Amino acid sequence: MKVSDKSAVIIGAGVGGLSCACYLAQEGMQVTVVEKNEQIGGRASVLEKGGFKFDMGPSWYLMPDVFERFFEFFDRKPEDYYEIIRLDPHYRIFFKDQKTVDIVADVEQNKLVFEQIEKGAGEALGRYLDNSKRTYELGMQNFVYKDRPRLRDYISLDVLLNANKISLFGSMQKHVNKYFLDSKLQQIMQYTLVFLGGSPKNTPALYNLMSHVDFNLGVYYPEGGIGKVISSISELGKELGVTYKLGFEVDSIENENGLFSVKSKTGGEIKSDVVISNADYNHTEQVLLPIEKRQFDEKYWESRTYAPSAFLIYLGVEGDIDPLIHHNLVLPTDWDGHFEEIFTKPTWPTDPAYYICAPSDTDDSVAPEGCSNLFILVPIAVGIKDGKKMRKEYRDKILADVAENVGVDIRNRIILEEHFSISDFSRRYNSAKGSALGLAHTLIQTGPIRPDNRSKKMKGMYFTGGYTRPGIGVPMCLISGEHTAKAVIEDLER
Repeated sequence: MKVSDKSAVIIGAGVGGLSCACYLAQEGMQVTVVEKNEQIGGRASVLEKGGFKFDMGPSWYLMPDVFERFFEFFDRKPEDYYEIIRLDPHYRIFFKDQKTVDIVADVEQNKLVFEQIEKGAGEALGRYLDNSKRTYELGMQNFVYKDRPRLRDYISLDVLLNANKISLFGSMQKHVNKYFLDSKLQQIMQYTLVFLGGSPKNTPALYNLMSHVDFNLGVYYPEGGIGKVISSISELGKELGVTYKLGFEVDSIENENGLFSVKSKTGGEIKSDVVISNADYNHTEQVLLPIEKRQFDEKYWESRTYAPSAFLIYLGVEGDIDPLIHHNLVLPTDWDGHFEEIFTKPTWPTDPAYYICAPSDTDDSVAPEGCSNLFILVPIAVGIKDGKKMRKEYRDKILADVAENVGVDIRNRIILEEHFSISDFSRRYNSAKGSALGLAHTLIQTGPIRPDNRSKKMKGMYFTGGYTRPGIGVPMCLISGEHTAKAVIEDLER
């Protein structure tokens, strides 16, 4: 039977699932995407209320080349669906000792800023970015776009040759230390690790490639927010023949005589030739699959290092919010202490680092006239309690911190407020321990050591999304969908 005669059910309408659906539909497969929630996007959902529109999760549009490559595969362009704006400054950093630094689109200007902070750091930034560019180009070609599911794939000749040209091993902390001594500069080069779910000490030096993404490729904003990007990928899927079923919460996955049955108490039953799960990997295995078809036991999942959860505050505010710009980071002087309270001694951070997104600085459509839209994201440890009392106390702490360290007091101008945290991630996304992202990119959870996109226990069962390769983030999940689709097609054609 030809691939085009086969059917697939994809569980979860996150980025990986939406991407995989497009690639499979392009091959002529009958593809149905089912989603437990009321909208597509997974962690990239959208909250609309009171005239405000918030991206609930991802808010950075990075690696535009990945999006261009994705749409190009289908003979389309991103601009067929949405427009992007390059932000300048890329972002503003408020250090809590009252120093403010803007990272701008002009790399030479950034070198001058670095030089003012540490003598010789301007030239060091140039060398660091040269290394980062080389790592990005070789890493994307050899380790991201090319799926390498087995450890032995990493000892092939081409990998060994390229590993000598890039910083493949070691930690980010050691790598950054080679270039910069000043703690502020180290923080600037390491802040992206929060988005990868790791710390400088446990994230591989390979991820210095993110500085090329940040400084050289640029930071963009898609008009309408990341939610517009998600709806565009869904629209592409519809054009290719993908069917979407929302409010379909999967209770079990069964297989009999080579045919899958995906069952839902609320949505009924769908049969298919293959199943791809874009739901959290551990939830799929521990809840949806029968015991004998699970690759990993509970002990395995308990032993994993999870990316942080987050305390999110969505705010509609009267008036402007200067000096905030579109992307803002507020960083403490004790960087190590921040990561210790996330990974080593889990607790609500004493002196938190946090991110503030103010898209209304760029896009008038996300807030009513005369108002500002912002959300605050505080990375916090997974698995800790986040009851109403704690949320209220921490909300007050963060808004006071914003007033003190950013210089804008919004507490008396809030007209809309919503919170989202650990228990919400668990409830809405079936996220292990309430992680906001899934498995962290630690030294022992990268590449082939991440869970595979093929089930070893159930023929025809596959996985996609941030838990598998290449990992966390919207661009990576787009690529993950491609990898999984290729695995499905390869197996069906055998």
